[in-house]
Amino acid sequence: MWQLALPAYQFNVKKTGNRWMIFDSLRKKFVALTPEEWVRQHFLHFIINHRNFPASLIAVEQQIEVNGQSKRCDAILYNKQMQAIAIFEFKAPQVAIHQQTFDQAAVYNSRLKLKYFFISNGMEHYFAEVIDENKRYRIEREIPDFQQLQQ
Repeated sequence: MWQLALPAYQFNVKKTGNRWMIFDSLRKKFVALTPEEWVRQHFLHFIINHRNFPASLIAVEQQIEVNGQSKRCDAILYNKQMQAIAIFEFKAPQVAIHQQTFDQAAVYNSRLKLKYFFISNGMEHYFAEVIDENKRYRIEREIPDFQQLQQ
């Protein structure tokens, strides 16, 4: 598999026919093991195990409507009151993170109007906080602990 800049985990991986599958413990099912899925699984395990994010507050592959089109958020984080507070955008390790990646997350967020979003390709990780209605955001390289988002 791909070596990422995230802690290694022991995942349940199997081959079905000619496709590799990975067990997603949040969705409780096997899903196709793509490079983006490998990043998603590692990053979500990282925030759950190292940043104290409750697994029960993370929803994977959520559909939203943006400008009349159905879009899929890679994941959404909820607070303890079950209000969405952040979206996650994952890219394959070989996909560089550029301004377009942040803009894509900001477009999704224009519908949800959340305070935070996370972006990772497994090699680079970003946390962004929306700072005003003009869609400007502050970007950090350090991924915060869940408690920091509750303040």
